[in-house]
Amino acid sequence: MKNKILLLVILVGQHIIATPLPKNKISQFTFQKMQLEASMMEEDCDACGCSAAGGSMGFSSMLNNNFVGVRYFYQSYTSRDGDFNNSPWIDENFHTTQIWARIPIGSKIQLTALLPYQDHTRQYAAGPENISGLGDVTIMATYTVLESIKDSVVLYNRVQLGGGFKLPTGKFDAISNTGSVNQGFQVGTGSLDYLLLAEHQLSWGKWGLNTMINYNIKSENKKDYKYGNQFNYGSTLFYMLKSDRMTYVPQLGIAGEVYKTNWQRGQKLPNTAGDIFFSKIGVEIGRDKFSFGVNVMLPINQNLASGLMKSNYRLGVNLNYSL
Repeated sequence: MKNKILLLVILVGQHIIATPLPKNKISQFTFQKMQLEASMMEEDCDACGCSAAGGSMGFSSMLNNNFVGVRYFYQSYTSRDGDFNNSPWIDENFHTTQIWARIPIGSKIQLTALLPYQDHTRQYAAGPENISGLGDVTIMATYTVLESIKDSVVLYNRVQLGGGFKLPTGKFDAISNTGSVNQGFQVGTGSLDYLLLAEHQLSWGKWGLNTMINYNIKSENKKDYKYGNQFNYGSTLFYMLKSDRMTYVPQLGIAGEVYKTNWQRGQKLPNTAGDIFFSKIGVEIGRDKFSFGVNVMLPINQNLASGLMKSNYRLGVNLNYSL
């Protein structure tokens, strides 16, 4: 009998050791120069929230082609605190404040930099949990491969291709992922990630359409954790209205994000893949060298973490100064 008990203890111990942890001047800007508020993505939604640098909010302004500014965006989620049917639902709130800039290098190259500060909270039955700190810094470059001659065509086209890096400047805590469905409840991913992107701008008269795609290649961090690669896409339609001193640009669009499965210690983690499709509505207002923008994203269809996590909405606000 003692031998059987000893054998059982050994088998249970081996199972525990082998089991991976759960993953958890506006007047000087021509219509053709405008960099639309695109649906790009970070990248940095990383399974929803953690190092959000843009979500599907975009990396550019509709009224300031080259600028420096401050942007704030908020993401609201509801997720299961665990993988079981009787696990409680909890509210999660992700707050990101960014210093962002888009700087020209010559006539065809633009550099984009994003410096985020994260402040995230989730509400358990026993009380709230909060994490905050510097997030993952993102640096990107785009090159104009095709552009119509300005002011000489009725239909203006511009195509840009680019890429960049997301640096592991934000803290990643593996303990925070234990027992939680939302593996994005982190200040950073802890990994060096690679970004590929493409943008097409089309404009005619006062109307414009911007379409973007972005792919994020994730690497494993020092804690043996790897977020799944992420594909993002979106398109924004806008109309420009001008008065003597002000410019108003209402916009309407769609955006989507697709997440691959996360890995830990070489093992796939369940309930970590997913996809979501958003509608987007917003407006940007400009005067002289300043512009103010706000947009809201509402989910149309979503399947996050096998239905164990739900995105409620996203809100973005930005204030920029034209260079």
